[in-house]
Order: sequence, then structure tokens, then C-alpha cells
Amino acid sequence: MAITKKRVLIVTQEMEPYTVASTVASIARKLPQYIQEHGMEIRVLMPRFGTINERRHRLHEVVRLSGMNIIVDEDDYPLIIKVASLPGTRMQVYFLDNEEFFRRKQIFKDDKGKFFEDNAERMIFFCKGVLETVKKFGWAPDLIHCHGWLTSLVPFYLHKAYANEPIFKNAKVVYSVYEHEGSETNSDRFAEKASINNLEPDDLKPYQNGTNITLHKGAITFADALIVGSKELSDLVKDEVKDQEKPILDFQEADSYLPAYLEFYKSILASS
Repeated sequence: MAITKKRVLIVTQEMEPYTVASTVASIARKLPQYIQEHGMEIRVLMPRFGTINERRHRLHEVVRLSGMNIIVDEDDYPLIIKVASLPGTRMQVYFLDNEEFFRRKQIFKDDKGKFFEDNAERMIFFCKGVLETVKKFGWAPDLIHCHGWLTSLVPFYLHKAYANEPIFKNAKVVYSVYEHEGSETNSDRFAEKASINNLEPDDLKPYQNGTNITLHKGAITFADALIVGSKELSDLVKDEVKDQEKPILDFQEADSYLPAYLEFYKSILASS
């Protein structure tokens, strides 16, 4: 009798070699390959930023997955799905593309170093687009691991807006907490915009602190398990992580995090 491989979905805002070097980009590059080599089935989803050279990285559109529209603040935005083979691996990376949100030549800040005014809309589009794309895959993940603030609505949407979707019935969501999370979007009607699929703005209270947006706090609240991805975190974030009664993997050094993440995955899947 064949053993069914566990399915792990990696959702990340950055990944080498497609974006510049960072902690998130490095982990998102090495982790899925390691997990795949140790017997799990992997899918990777990230934004197709305008900084990504399609010709160099050999991206091409997946027509059967494209053609959806994602509603953000009552406007429809086309979702285009592209794919590329990760060099030196037997693994593909899927890119979520939209001309309005991702074709600009910067990632999160303009050329003056200021965060884009529509980062909230970009995040909503990406997080909802990820879950709609997985539905279209027809591929039920056992574990979803989110990397970076741009993914921080995925745990919320999974447990609220998509709670009754059969394809996500058994999925556990892990959120990696990195330094500087939660300050990259504006608060203008955030809860109203993010309240998709008949959700109410009050459902997003964990993401709000008065007039401020606390993306890390919301993601920490709704995730099933947490990984501390940065060596240094603010005292506030440390306290929020410490207060959670859920599986938590503390920060791991570069020479040990891959096997530690794999064992953490296994422990979560075993308790499902």
C-alpha cells in the first residue's frame, strides 16, 4: 500500500533568486527544497513583482489557472498565474500577478523609500488570490506555512472566510514571525477592505490596535502554530508570541533551522 505524501504549501512574499536577499527570501528558497527532499509534496506561491525578470527566470502563464477576478474593496482585479522551475531543483514556483498591484519596479516602497499607499489592497489581493488558486489546483494542503507580512491575512481567511471549504478542511497554518512585521500598511478602512466573503470588520479586531494596524498580532492570533523566524523581535511581538497557547518553534540558527522546521512540521501533522 502506497504511503500518501503530506502536502505543504509555502506562501511567501519573497524568495531567492526572484527577489533580493533577505531572511524571508533565503528561508523560502531553502525550506521547500529541503522538505521535498525529505518526502513531502510541495507547492510554493509568491507575488510576481515587477522586479522579477520573466525572461531570465523563464516564467510562463498557466492558462488553466488564470482568468479569475479577485474583489478588493468592491473592485475586480484579474488574477494571472505564472510558473517557473526553480534552478537546480525539481520544484516549481507559482507567481500571482496583477498589473495594478505588482507590475511596478519596486516591491513595498516607492523610490523615495515610502511604503505604497495601496499595500493593504495588495495584501488582500494576494492572500485571497492564494486561497482561490489552491482551490483551482484541486490540491488539498495538509500544512500551509506563511512567510512575511504580505501573507498575514492567510491564517485569518482560512479560519473565517474559507472555514467551510472542503479543500482546506484538514489544513494547519503555520506563521513565521519576522522582525519589523506589521508596520507596512496603512489603516484607512483596512478592516472594511479586508472583510471579504461576508465577513464583518469586527472579525479583524486582532489586526487592529486603536487606529493602528498590527498585522503580526492578527496572524499570530489565527495561526495554528508559530515559528520565530528572526533572532531579534520587538518586546511587544515577543510578548504576543509568548502569550499564545499553541505550538511554537523558537528561533533557529542558520545551521539548524531546516531539520528543526521539518520536525516541527511532523509534530503538527501528527497532532492533526
